[in-house]
Amino acid sequence: MSELGFPFRPYHPGELLKEELACRRLSQKAVAKQLGLPYTAFNEILNGKRPVTTEFALLMEAALGLPAYMLAGMQTDYNLQTAQNDGKLSKRLAEIRQMTAIL
Repeated sequence: MSELGFPFRPYHPGELLKEELACRRLSQKAVAKQLGLPYTAFNEILNGKRPVTTEFALLMEAALGLPAYMLAGMQTDYNLQTAQNDGKLSKRLAEIRQMTAIL
């Protein structure tokens, strides 16, 4: 559950890029080829299976005009939200908070 009281799924920036390509009627294969990227890696980013790197964000800014800082920021937000939803990590963080509360 999110702080808003309903289930929340982090939004990977690749999803935004995938939607943008679809709206512009651009083929993933064609864009990947134009940018000199392997199609499989490009497709994995668009499907949220790989992170958007700073370099990739800059490539998308040049190709589509989407600000690189926005895509990089979305990736950071996605990483944080995913980590916050990790039960094992949450348990460890709670233990650390409890231990350091006595300091």
